Formats: sequence, C-alpha cells, structure tokens
Amino acid sequence: MNSENLTQHIKNKPDLDFGTIFSRSIELFKKVWLQGVIILLLTFVVILPFYIIMYIPMIAMGITDPEALRQNELPPMVAIAMAILIPVFAVGITTFALALNAAFLKICKQKDLEEVASDDYFYFFKEGRLGKVFILSLYLLGLSLLGALACGVGAFYVMVPLSLLPAFLAFSNHLSPLEMVKASFTLGNKNWLVIFGLVFIMSFVAQLGIILCCVGVFFTAMLSKVPTYYMYKDGVGFDELI
Repeated sequence: MNSENLTQHIKNKPDLDFGTIFSRSIELFKKVWLQGVIILLLTFVVILPFYIIMYIPMIAMGITDPEALRQNELPPMVAIAMAILIPVFAVGITTFALALNAAFLKICKQKDLEEVASDDYFYFFKEGRLGKVFILSLYLLGLSLLGALACGVGAFYVMVPLSLLPAFLAFSNHLSPLEMVKASFTLGNKNWLVIFGLVFIMSFVAQLGIILCCVGVFFTAMLSKVPTYYMYKDGVGFDELI
C-alpha cells in the first residue's frame, strides 16, 4: 500500500478507544515485561559510550586546566568541540533508541498474535535497515526542535505524532522515512487527545515502579511503550503490509 492509500486507510479507520487500548496494554505487558527490561538495559549499554565520549573535552579540560572549571568558563576550543559533539551524539542516541524501541514493538506483535519467532532485539541494526532509522531520527529531532522553538506549544503538539514513529518503523518499513512521518501525523492528528492521554497516563503508571526501592522502575518503564503497538494495530492495522 502506497503512502496516499495508507493515509486514506487511516482516515477511514474507527477512532482509537482509550479504555480498550489501556486494558489490552496492561495485559500484553505481562507477557513482554522481561523483553522490556532487556530493551531498556540494551538502550543504556548502547548510548552510554555516546555520553562518555561527549564529555571527553570537559574531562580533558578538567585535567589540563582545572581552574577554568572552577570559574565556570569554557575555553573556545572546548566550547567548539562540545557544540559539534552534542548534535552528532544526539542523532546517534536517537537512532539507536528508535531502533530498539521498534524492535520491542515487533516483539509485542509476536506475543500478542502468538507468533512463533525469536526475540530479535537487533532487527533494525541488520541488513542495511539502520540507514533508514538514521534518516527517521533526523526527522524526529528536527521536528522536535521546531516544536520547541514554537514557544513550547509546538513541542506539546508534535509529541503525539512523533511517539508513533517507532510503530511505523516496525510495521510499515516499506515506507520511506518521510512517508512514515506523514502517516504518523495523519494517525496522530486524528486521535490526538486519546493518544496524548494514553502516553501521559501510561508514563505515569510506568514510573510507579520507583516505589519499589527505585529498582522497580526498570521493570515497569517499558509499559509506556506498549500502547503504541495497539495504536498502530487499531489505527492502521497490518493489512497494508500485504
């Protein structure tokens, strides 16, 4: 199904139902919580080197010129290095996080439909798929920046369609990155309030794990990602992949 037909297909679908998606997400999470923990740990492992490398200029400055740190002044060369590194690593972190989130949603589909398949956490790192994820990450960061520049109101708006990008990456990978963005906005605009409510409530519920000596949040954090699977399943469906 091409982009135009997919857009019309989404518009013709029934509106998303908050209660149905919420309850099914809780039930599905009981089946994928372990995979969610693994995805979370992999995310930390993958992005940690980015943060370490990003702060190397400041660490080097602290060793060579500790007095500058005390005065909260960055030498021009360090400031330039940080200005270059931060955007580069922001793209890198977003790319890898997006790939892992999409892989988690594919696992959600397998568990929901009881498909017999192995849990492939690195599906989007293989066979040249990472290039498409990289381009999609550029769109995600660019739109987030544009939203932030609109006095914050824009960021509040784009967070809904952008939250759907991992699902379109996972299940509509035949689309180009730009077509995925357009489809995300079509589905997001149509069901903005429902999706926003689900994202907000599920994120709040997921953070309740912090009550268990803070460690529990590692077991509940990915709960906030599960509704995205049902948003796609109910709002788009899997027929368009044929």
